[in-house]
Amino acid sequence: MVNRVMVIAGEASGDLHGSGLVRELRRKNPSIDVFGVGGDRMKQEGMTVVYHVRELGFMGFVEVVKHLPFIKVMEHTLEQIVKFKKPEVLVLIDYPGFNLRFARRIRRYGMKIVYYISPQVWAWHASRIRKIKALVDKMLVVFPFEKDLYEREGVSTEFVGHPLLEVLEPHFERKHFCKRYGIDPAKEILGLVPGSRRQEIERIFPVMLEAGRRTARERGMEIVVAVAPTLDEEYFRTMYPVEGVHLVQGATYDVMAHSAFAMVTSGTATLETACFGTPMMVVYKTSWLTYLIGRLLVRVNTIGLVNIVAGRTIVPEFIQHRATVAALAGKAREILGDTKQLHLMRSSLLSLRERLGKPGASRRAAEHVLQMA
Repeated sequence: MVNRVMVIAGEASGDLHGSGLVRELRRKNPSIDVFGVGGDRMKQEGMTVVYHVRELGFMGFVEVVKHLPFIKVMEHTLEQIVKFKKPEVLVLIDYPGFNLRFARRIRRYGMKIVYYISPQVWAWHASRIRKIKALVDKMLVVFPFEKDLYEREGVSTEFVGHPLLEVLEPHFERKHFCKRYGIDPAKEILGLVPGSRRQEIERIFPVMLEAGRRTARERGMEIVVAVAPTLDEEYFRTMYPVEGVHLVQGATYDVMAHSAFAMVTSGTATLETACFGTPMMVVYKTSWLTYLIGRLLVRVNTIGLVNIVAGRTIVPEFIQHRATVAALAGKAREILGDTKQLHLMRSSLLSLRERLGKPGASRRAAEHVLQMA
């Protein structure tokens, strides 16, 4: 029986998926000790959080270099905890830059290492698969094509389905959602989902907001911003001109589900929005150095997870220099003004849900973790 598990989830989406895993681990073994890196959701399920995901809100080559002293201290601290508590299993959730380096560092302590929510190895150099094969005892993947990819390289892999299927439900019906947040129910909602890290919001949100304002004025829509749990409304009110805009925290799925159209920062949020069948566009900007390095390394033609899973471009992407106010507003105007295009996009997005397997991913993942001892 596994009694001690360390989990490392370095961002908001990892905290969401990790919370289901922690819940199921504790349901199967109420005395289990789960500790490591996570967020409020994992903490609520009973995990001891040593480092919080909001401390790790940096991304890109330049930002990582700036934060190297903190990263080194974090690695050392977590290694000392491994030596002291001796967990039987280490579970890594996405966040590959840190997780693979840490796995190499503590491999000598003899614990089993499970990777849940695979890094996007299909987008990057295949050398990362070789690293995973050398360090990881079991891959628990959430897309069927990932199982084939890893097994071709000789990595022990199980497809458990996507944990999103366990949580993809809005809290409110549309009329109750509008009433709660002061939204005019007679108007369509334009949803803005700007991400969970301040660094990416600083680059993306001003463009997204102004494009949203132009679109909303032309079509008489209400703008609703989904505020990530790692942030707060006051940050947006202090930093950005959000007068007349509805800020909603703790109801991101309601924003996605009830929007007539959404502008979404690239990442898991694009797949979440897709599962509600909400027409959208993908927006992303980073530092130019990070972007240029990424162009050299990335092997896929699209960046949006929704398009990658579909295997084709379902929704438009506006990346780096293409992410301008005029471009976003113009495309939103085009799509919203074309009933046929809207219908086709909705049906294509809804069909993606079938590719995520069946509900119960967290339970299946927990069973595999407990079998690793």
